[in-house]
Amino acid sequence: MVNREWLDATAAGDTTRVRALLDAGTNIDALDKHGQTALMNAARRGDAELVRLLVDRGANLDHTAKYRLTALMLAVINDRADVVRILVAAGADREMKGSKGHFARTPLQYAEEHGRAHLADILRSGT
Repeated sequence: MVNREWLDATAAGDTTRVRALLDAGTNIDALDKHGQTALMNAARRGDAELVRLLVDRGANLDHTAKYRLTALMLAVINDRADVVRILVAAGADREMKGSKGHFARTPLQYAEEHGRAHLADILRSGT
């Protein structure tokens, strides 16, 4: 289980504290009680600054949690274009499908089906 200080710092988007915790050896891919990483939570919230920091520090781009959702899929579901752009440029897997119901699609399929042409363009172009 991840420590409370890490959860609080990442939830607040406190990049100064996150850097300090990472420098002190905190596991960047530590899981919360839902099996999600800080990168996944930041992607869902649209915290592009924290996403960039975590990506630059080597966070696992393609960790999956419930329904095989990744940070990229969470960013697409929540319409976070800046985050989608960062994750795609960093090499996140654009072909990974979720495992259940309407999540059983690639991020591109999800974007297209939900009228998010701006996200579909990013996913297609890779930039």
